[in-house]
Amino acid sequence: MSDKPKVAFFDFACCEGCQLQVANLEEDIIKLLDLVDLVEFREVMTGSTSETYDIAFIEGSITRKSDEKRLKDIRERSKLLVAYGQCAVNGGINRLKNIWHSMDDVKKCVYGDDSYMPHLDTYPTKGVDEVVKVDLYIPGCPINRDEFLRMVKELSLGKIPRLPNHPVCVECKLKENICLFDKGVICLGPLARAGCGAICPSNGSPCEACRGTVDNPNKNAMHEILDKYNYTVEEIKRTINLFGVNPEVKK
Repeated sequence: MSDKPKVAFFDFACCEGCQLQVANLEEDIIKLLDLVDLVEFREVMTGSTSETYDIAFIEGSITRKSDEKRLKDIRERSKLLVAYGQCAVNGGINRLKNIWHSMDDVKKCVYGDDSYMPHLDTYPTKGVDEVVKVDLYIPGCPINRDEFLRMVKELSLGKIPRLPNHPVCVECKLKENICLFDKGVICLGPLARAGCGAICPSNGSPCEACRGTVDNPNKNAMHEILDKYNYTVEEIKRTINLFGVNPEVKK
């Protein structure tokens, strides 16, 4: 019998892009399998199990009562539960429906004439920790493969992985990028959690905080930037709501 931790992957409402990041580890998949005993992962293997798990990875947001029941069952059978990807961490892009639409409008828009069917009875989107206890978060849309591997390695060694807790602006400065605000582009780098290597700003695209915000975002500094470049709080709020994040940047 293997003494490696038993690991399972599950998905709820999502595009499954984070699972694909894991499935596309290429040669690094060998490193993963050296660390863990993979017992369930619908994206890459057939079958399921009713056994217990040392670590359960959850992708996707919770949007139905039936999701809650299934998630609670997984939680009961898991020693550690990890929410990975922004949909699982806080609802992600799916959470936009909570802000702009009534649930009736959402169901009619998405499902049309089938909106009345019981299995399509969606409700306002929740992150995983709004339903069950989460032990660890891996943010991102999608997750960063290197960060994922690091965290799995640390978990397998009994360590508690840590996330970067400084803004993306720090990574931009280390790469000597020209600030996108100087180019007339709204960027959430001053608020967003680093760890992505500032991949978007480095390629000319603004940071949209797909990894959420740092624990204590410097809202005063953000307001100074808005004043300097003549942007409003409402413009920032519209941008930051994309990934279900709103650190209350109101004055």
